[in-house]
Amino acid sequence: MRTADRPGGRGTASPARRGRRRAARSGLVAAATALLGAVAAASPAAGRDGTAAPPAAGRDGTAAPAAGREGTAAHAAARDRAAASSAAARDWTAAPAAGRPYAYLEGPAGSVLQDTLSVTNPGAAPLTVRLSGQGAPVSFAAPTVTVPARTRADVPFAVTVTADTPPGDHRGAVRAAAAGREVRVDLRLRVSGPRLAALTVEDVRVDAATGALRYTLVNRGSTVLAPRLAVRAEGLLGTVLDRPDRALPLTLRPGERVTRTEPWPDPPALDSVTVRLTATAPGAAPATARAEAAFASGPALTGAAGLLLAAAGAAGWTARRRSASRTQRAPAGATP
Repeated sequence: MRTADRPGGRGTASPARRGRRRAARSGLVAAATALLGAVAAASPAAGRDGTAAPPAAGRDGTAAPAAGREGTAAHAAARDRAAASSAAARDWTAAPAAGRPYAYLEGPAGSVLQDTLSVTNPGAAPLTVRLSGQGAPVSFAAPTVTVPARTRADVPFAVTVTADTPPGDHRGAVRAAAAGREVRVDLRLRVSGPRLAALTVEDVRVDAATGALRYTLVNRGSTVLAPRLAVRAEGLLGTVLDRPDRALPLTLRPGERVTRTEPWPDPPALDSVTVRLTATAPGAAPATARAEAAFASGPALTGAAGLLLAAAGAAGWTARRRSASRTQRAPAGATP
């Protein structure tokens, strides 16, 4: 006899129960999918289009954080800005005001003359410039000046012309230094007064060992001179050196003195000479100085001594011959 199965038994499941199970599984899958989407959206490495940005590899092969890359870029940008600012600082300029090629001042002795130096700073930071003078009594209100960024500063300076400054043209320079660089601005000064060209040659000496001639040229006037020099030497038997005047490779400012050496590679070996130096310059009267020297080298002295001895010997031999000749002639002419 067959018996019927009870409803809800273990062998089979009703359709309603199977539907409820499928619905539960679908809900779990949907919840998991939503959670994964929320995690991906909250990740800092996500790109603007929702895709994950590729991580930058570190030194050990691991991914570097995005914040490290941003810090490196900011550091590079700051370094570039610093380099550009440093280059701009090195491009600073210094020149006479009003775009002149050099500073020019004119006045009498005993006066104080003034001018202006323009310093331009194209950089993005203030620039401190050291100021000084060279070859002229230049003075500033302060030894340094700070020029703001992208600014030109006009700095006044003064030149003191002392009472003993000779009339004529003088040269100097205004110096400005900053950022490892120095600029020299040419300074030209003209002191008014009577113009006089006067040149002297002094302290002439002759080196008897080498024949070198040493002398000193002095500008006694108030103008710049371009000297010329002529040399002549006279010995016991005539002229032993004759050099016509020629231009010397120098110029003499007022009051300046220069000591020079004139070579004489082949002086006489045995002689007493008088050396005469004549210096000239345009507009100035010729200046002459002289010096004497005796040349007597060892070989020349030996040769001279030999000649003297030979001459003395010849003279003695001649005297003896004459004496013997007279002695022989005397008995022949005697009276018995």
